Amino acid sequence: MKIIGITVLMMGCLMSFSFWLDYLEGFDLQTAFRNATSPFRVMDPAETLVFLFFILLVLIEIIVYSYKKRKGKAKAG
Repeated sequence: MKIIGITVLMMGCLMSFSFWLDYLEGFDLQTAFRNATSPFRVMDPAETLVFLFFILLVLIEIIVYSYKKRKGKAKAG
């Protein structure tokens, strides 16, 4: 869980840094946002499907882990 949080935090920081650099260079907000999200726009449909499947697997793992942890606390208590 910590690794996922750190990864998302790093991605958010780097995307916001890229966004603000584009904005400071004189691009308007829409162009700066488009440049920050451009890696996701050039993906093929198959790559997008695999990316979404990966995100789904991560979310399912988090849900299952929290369910097992909650169920273990209920049995102990």
